[in-house]
Amino acid sequence: MKYAKLSHRVGTTVLIFIMMVGFSYISVLSAHGHGGKTHAEEAITALQVVQKATQLYDRLITTGKLSEAWETGLKTIKISTRNAGSMLEYVVQFETTQENSNSVYFFFNQEGAYSGSNFTGR
Repeated sequence: MKYAKLSHRVGTTVLIFIMMVGFSYISVLSAHGHGGKTHAEEAITALQVVQKATQLYDRLITTGKLSEAWETGLKTIKISTRNAGSMLEYVVQFETTQENSNSVYFFFNQEGAYSGSNFTGR
């Protein structure tokens, strides 16, 4: 009888141990599995594009490529999208009230990579 109780306790302990190891193994696999996603770049949000453009805009001002009037006379920041071939492109426009060229444009592809800037928007 003692042997049966001991065997039952050992069997239960082993079963619990196997279940814990199995659960841990499944948890680790699911964490590394990513649910079928690929590692390709995901599309960027409009807010992230504006943040990137603002960093570039600030860098141009601090390095002197844009005068300080671009910062003190900033009127609006606009974001739009356009088709560039088969790809979507974000255009961020910084408009000022104090310069001859009153807008500077920054262009980003749909993954958020910077693709250029100019004063014409083209």
